[in-house]
Amino acid sequence: MGGARDPKILTELEMLSPEMVTGARFRRSSGAGVRWWLGGGALVVVLIRVAAGLAMADLQTTMLEATGMRFLLLQFLLLFIVFLSAVDNGSAGITSTFIRSEWPSIDIPLDNQAFAVPNGYNAPQQVHITQGDYDGKAVIISWVTTDELGSNKVQYGTSEKGYQFSAEGTLTNYTFYKYMSGYIHHCLVDGLEYDTKYYYKIGSDESSREFWFQTPPKIDPDVPYTFGIIGDLGQTYNSLSTLEHYMQSGGQAVLFVGDLSYADRYKYNDVGIRWDTWGRFVERSAAYQPWMWSAGNHEIEYMPYMGEVFPFKSYLHRYATPHMASKSSNPLWYAVRRASAHIIILSSYSPFVKYTPQYQWLQEELMRVDREKTPWLIVLMHAPIYNSNVAHFMEGESMRAVFESWFVEYKVDLIFAGHVHAYERSYRISNIHYNVSSGGPYPVPDKSAPVYITVGDGGNQEGLAGRFRDPQPDYSAFREASYGHSTLEIKNRTHAFYHWNRNDDGKKVATDSVIFHNQYWASNLQRRRLKKNHLRTAVGRIATY
Repeated sequence: MGGARDPKILTELEMLSPEMVTGARFRRSSGAGVRWWLGGGALVVVLIRVAAGLAMADLQTTMLEATGMRFLLLQFLLLFIVFLSAVDNGSAGITSTFIRSEWPSIDIPLDNQAFAVPNGYNAPQQVHITQGDYDGKAVIISWVTTDELGSNKVQYGTSEKGYQFSAEGTLTNYTFYKYMSGYIHHCLVDGLEYDTKYYYKIGSDESSREFWFQTPPKIDPDVPYTFGIIGDLGQTYNSLSTLEHYMQSGGQAVLFVGDLSYADRYKYNDVGIRWDTWGRFVERSAAYQPWMWSAGNHEIEYMPYMGEVFPFKSYLHRYATPHMASKSSNPLWYAVRRASAHIIILSSYSPFVKYTPQYQWLQEELMRVDREKTPWLIVLMHAPIYNSNVAHFMEGESMRAVFESWFVEYKVDLIFAGHVHAYERSYRISNIHYNVSSGGPYPVPDKSAPVYITVGDGGNQEGLAGRFRDPQPDYSAFREASYGHSTLEIKNRTHAFYHWNRNDDGKKVATDSVIFHNQYWASNLQRRRLKKNHLRTAVGRIATY
């Protein structure tokens, strides 16, 4: 009875309160112990992995640690678990029942202050930065001037108003139907020092504007860093709520998973106009910290009725990426290393099957990953590989068939996608043994597989994807149709804290929280594990896997 507990057994039973017990539902889980989810406002996933050989006495020991009402309630729960363990009529994870009433999914009017044009003749606008090299010692600064070409120079330095250095940029513009863009400037500022605040100035005379950014710490396996993850943002009041909440999150750089402006929802000249408003809309964040871009379906803008048949035309002119630094032949797919993370950006809407440039590039890039230096391997794409929403169901299946085996082989930690206007997080699963002639047809638990997270919930005008498939598939851990954003707080080479924050009627609410163990270092966790007491304090009621 007094035997030591298996450290692999999750004892969330000890964390349950009487309020959580109300409305509990159970199901038998195939090969993973017993899962249940709790309703009544605070939804919590509780998973007990009953290891082979664990004596019933150990379970009773766990139960005896509870006292008073909790003890009685837990005994009652255990009886129901045993009774219902043969029943298979529930969900593998949580489908949130939260009812939201966000603002209407319509774009903010053009004359709103959110799209304000900066003061001054030919003042730079739509300012944004992204990483400019492979390792984080450069940025690409981009902006637009509308009246004339203006200066193409960036002045910068490490003290405010003290601009010791300068760099010269490039210039481009384009037409879309009868719309003519402003003058689009891109300037590479390289040779920067790590972990340093830089101030920069663009424009001329009274119309010049000043901003700043912070370079990342030197690449190191244990350096902490916080990424924000945003997708399918658009330019509605819900989009504004998401953006403002993210700016309060402490995120240091944004991983953007595609679908930027939703300008393609418009026609003729309004397409270009809505690209301009979106550039001014995100400037409040994107001018001060790098946004790593990936393209979604709304960037394609294939509109033959307007004579526009060149895919990604607006996006490629406006949003530069450091693709050549990672030996990519196309700005739609590339990679960067930042702090302790290696980030790979893929294009869901470019050829990716065998023999194509993207396929060959990814094959080579995965071999370049050094988990001793950048232990966290993260992939961005737009169309999710695993998605249980009715919207866009199985649209990522073709990319899964091509790349999933590589993701498992190289032990990718996390794959972020957008496209579906809802939030969903998977368990670690794979379907790599299935083909058209053999193998099981369903995803199975796989310790080497990534966690797949869909964050297409930025707030765009198409609204939420509120219909999930029922029953919830075994691979789905948590799902909810609400607007929001995520943050990934990398702590060291072994652990990262992840949060999804819901926009609850204009308020930021942390709704899904997980502690992730790094895939590469997991096999060696015994000597690198955080001290038990520290980890228990950090975890609280946060899921861990």
